[in-house]
Amino acid sequence: MQQIHCSIVPPHLLDRIAALDDPRFAPASRAASRALAEMDPVLQARADALRAPIRRGSAVPGTLTRRIHDAGSREELPGRLVREEGDPATGDVSADEAYSGLGATYDLLSEEYGRSSIDGAGKALLATVHYGTKYDNAFWDGEQMVFGDGDGEIFGRFTASLTVISHELTHGFTQYSTNLEYQGQSGALNESLSDVFGVLVEQRTLGQQADAASWLVGEGLFTAQVEGVALRSLKAPGTAYDDDVLGRDPQPATMADYVETSSDNGGVHINSGIPNHAFYLAATTLGGPAWKGAGNIWFDTVVDGGIPADCDFPTFARATQDAAARRFGVGSREAEAVTGAWAEVGVTP
Repeated sequence: MQQIHCSIVPPHLLDRIAALDDPRFAPASRAASRALAEMDPVLQARADALRAPIRRGSAVPGTLTRRIHDAGSREELPGRLVREEGDPATGDVSADEAYSGLGATYDLLSEEYGRSSIDGAGKALLATVHYGTKYDNAFWDGEQMVFGDGDGEIFGRFTASLTVISHELTHGFTQYSTNLEYQGQSGALNESLSDVFGVLVEQRTLGQQADAASWLVGEGLFTAQVEGVALRSLKAPGTAYDDDVLGRDPQPATMADYVETSSDNGGVHINSGIPNHAFYLAATTLGGPAWKGAGNIWFDTVVDGGIPADCDFPTFARATQDAAARRFGVGSREAEAVTGAWAEVGVTP
């Protein structure tokens, strides 16, 4: 199976953990090293997958179909089937969290945006839990979700955060819509879309208004030993963690602090903070449920077919402005909020 392997924990964070020479963090260091080693071999496969024809789902359109597997601490997919659509809870926390998270993501796409699963054609949603031993990541591999249990020192189980589940599954939505190249600004937009729809799934599930939400991605992943609340923050990029071991969250909020780097496919997990913050600003300016106003605009932008695979920030900003004008009217409050948000983060004049 070809793997696209969009993972929730960015390479710069895994690099830092893998380099630890403190005996107290030896298991975490080994776990991060294994997670890093799995990233490199799939880069070419990802490039090939982006050029391949998009495959559609085989499930009945409009019908939610979930299947959860247990890898049993092996790194073999999919593993043993433990729960199918309509089955009762298994009692395995990770399996049941994955089942619920897939359903919440499907519900947002279906009930709010009228899309049948991530591909628009009812694709079955698959997940594997208990992948590997102390595996420090969760990822979308082009066909299904995969969740590690964490090392227990820095990271706990990766199904504990709904935003992790919905973030990774949104990579599938992007794969079946814009198919944004995972490099530079288009790659950062790819990551940002997953963060945006990831938090929208959580906010909708909790019934939160935009001004009451945490806007955090990966909240609850870190153990109590870490000085940090999450992996990323759309509200305040660069503030999600500040830890003696992990360092400080490197995300910029504006183009003034854009990071030029050759690592992490051109900083896709870092510079995504800029479009993330633009969405936060637009959503909170409009108020109310973020999945309604700004969420509809971003969804329209993604599915209307006008986003090139190598889209940069200014092109995406203009596309969201056009989408806002089409849905809500030129000069509307919504259109002005989107325009103001991109200007505030320095992407547009």
